[in-house]
Amino acid sequence: MTIPFRFGYKASSEQFGPRELLDFAVLAEEVGFDSVFLSDHLQPWRHDGGHAPAALPWLGAAAERTSRVLLGTSVLTPTFRYHPGVVAQAFATLGAMHPGRMILGVGTGEALNEVTLGLEWPEPPERFQRMKEAITLIRRLWTDERVTFDGTYYSVQNATIYDRSDQLVPIYIGASGPAATRLAGRMADGYITTSGKDPALYADKLLPAFEEGLAKAGRTRDDVDTLLEVKVSFRPDRAQALENTRFWAPLALSPDEKTGVDDPREMQRLADALPIERAASRFIVSDDVEEHLAAIRGYVDLGFRHLVFHDPGHDQEAFLRLYGTEVLPRLRAEYGA
Repeated sequence: MTIPFRFGYKASSEQFGPRELLDFAVLAEEVGFDSVFLSDHLQPWRHDGGHAPAALPWLGAAAERTSRVLLGTSVLTPTFRYHPGVVAQAFATLGAMHPGRMILGVGTGEALNEVTLGLEWPEPPERFQRMKEAITLIRRLWTDERVTFDGTYYSVQNATIYDRSDQLVPIYIGASGPAATRLAGRMADGYITTSGKDPALYADKLLPAFEEGLAKAGRTRDDVDTLLEVKVSFRPDRAQALENTRFWAPLALSPDEKTGVDDPREMQRLADALPIERAASRFIVSDDVEEHLAAIRGYVDLGFRHLVFHDPGHDQEAFLRLYGTEVLPRLRAEYGA
């Protein structure tokens, strides 16, 4: 089976409230996007003007307001704020109500969203093992009639998910390093990462690790969706496209600069100290459609087949309509749907 090209929209839950995001999701479907993905944060990266609606109720509402687009999390952390059993039940319900339209994207999480609730924040190796165990437990709960599970981190006793779809919800693993990327290739239905980093990271580290995981499981790229969140700022006015990236300056902070930061006010302070050129460094900033498409093609050439576009501007309707008329038709003509 060859996985088709898909073009999605990233609903910025850190930037907009839930009702606005619903309207954007509806419009994204109308203008031709194939999917809508939402992050699941307890707190945003920016205190002033920030938002953090809960993903689970939003996905249910979005599914009722739309009819065709795939809907998913990019990403939800199923290991701290949520017990994996709660995630399994929630997505089983979503999958039963909207079969074939839900995707559970998971990751190892951020301190910003967990320690505020008084939870311990362990080192990366433990977070990785927790995610791996959580995925195993979630799948058991979706496939077995009655589950008793005694893992290193999670346990259930005689658990049954009573309402679920015959069509399992795909699980995608979000990864920014080789270990989680390798795990995605080995056991996930999809792999999620983000654009705008050193090109050598994708070509020399992440994608070879993905291939290693696929080979270990006896799979090929046709068995696993490859989803890239593409950071784009495309506007007729290049200066405006550049300025729009300022809200998302936290994305430009290095891991060393933001690891362990658990207060949106401190994250905002760090981000606001960055020059605009660095704030924009993760984005394809352009006012020319040919230049814009050329940059996008670079990621397709690496092998990504599901591109989810994240625009930083406050006027999301303008972005969606511009992409629906200027960019998506060109991408579909070149790569199909």
